[in-house]
Amino acid sequence: MSENTESELVINIINLQSKIQKQVGGALSVHGIGLSEYLVLNQLFIAPTQKMRRSDLAERVGLSPSGITRLLNPMEKIGLVQKEENPRDARVSLVTISETGKQIYKDAQVSFNHASAALFKPLDSEQLSDFSGLLKAVS
Repeated sequence: MSENTESELVINIINLQSKIQKQVGGALSVHGIGLSEYLVLNQLFIAPTQKMRRSDLAERVGLSPSGITRLLNPMEKIGLVQKEENPRDARVSLVTISETGKQIYKDAQVSFNHASAALFKPLDSEQLSDFSGLLKAVS
């Protein structure tokens, strides 16, 4: 593969990412959240105890520690998440999904699934499987 082809592939991936963010983000906006908030709620919802350390959550959703703090503060104010402070060590404070957050997540999950399916509608099941495998190989 030539360097030019690889560069073109990266540009195509960036364009696809932008399309995903617009289409999925638009579908989620009816629930009052964006894609980043959905990803946070998803990670908390699937966590065994439905709570995580902020640093682990940041890593799972691809944000810096300060980025996750900036995202969580408004989520806490509107009641989607709750912080459990550790009196001994602030670095170990946990974030948990609230009952409101669980309901918003469940409702938004339907919209997320529909928007995801619409994005990949042009692909048949074999193409979708191949594409998924290729993404996993470079991730």
